[in-house]
Amino acid sequence: MSGKVGAQAPGAAALSAWAQRSFGHTFADSRLCRQALTHRSAGGEHNERLEFLGDSVLNCSVARMLYDAHPDADEGALSRLRATLVSGETLGRIAGELDFGDHLRLGPGELKSGGFRRASILADALEAMVGAIFLDSGFDAAFAAVRQIIGARLSKLPEAESLKDAKTRLQEVLQARGLALPIYTLRATTGEPHAQSFAVTCEVAAFGLTACGEGVSRRRAEQMAAHNALELLPAAVHGSSS
Repeated sequence: MSGKVGAQAPGAAALSAWAQRSFGHTFADSRLCRQALTHRSAGGEHNERLEFLGDSVLNCSVARMLYDAHPDADEGALSRLRATLVSGETLGRIAGELDFGDHLRLGPGELKSGGFRRASILADALEAMVGAIFLDSGFDAAFAAVRQIIGARLSKLPEAESLKDAKTRLQEVLQARGLALPIYTLRATTGEPHAQSFAVTCEVAAFGLTACGEGVSRRRAEQMAAHNALELLPAAVHGSSS
């Protein structure tokens, strides 16, 4: 990144050229492009409403792309694939690759704290840009922009089955055999309220095993315990569950 942020952000011509290069879109209303890149901390017309709109347009666009690319996938598989593509982590990475940080307008506080590198701010701005393109030229233009920035990732997605979380996979293994579901028990909570750690056990009575998991939230601890329980299951169980 060149660090051209805040008050030193690129001018209108440079911004228009960047939008065309990154999204294949030329704005009829350049104010929408500027607003999409304006963080709340900068004051004035910021990008939160555009982000709200862009989130929906992005989800719809990705859903259509996946629907066409995976004609045999069921709803669950398509949902997991979409969640991977529109996650904050993925969008933040894409925004970073597109040099969003060089074009953001941030307030002094966010500038000092490195907001132009923060994944959440970058992801929000990308969603806002999709919303801005939608308002500027309609859904077809927004869909084309989403396809330009995300399309190449469709062929690199993992198998949908591998995207299931550990608790879901463990539950499906047991349900497929008519066995009782696992029991999760919170064993300990440690640390200050703002930095707690949770310890959970996952008991799979049918196989006489108990696995432990820890995490910064109870949900994460349960997922880790389920993951560890899956690791402890007999190999034959995994083989016949696929």
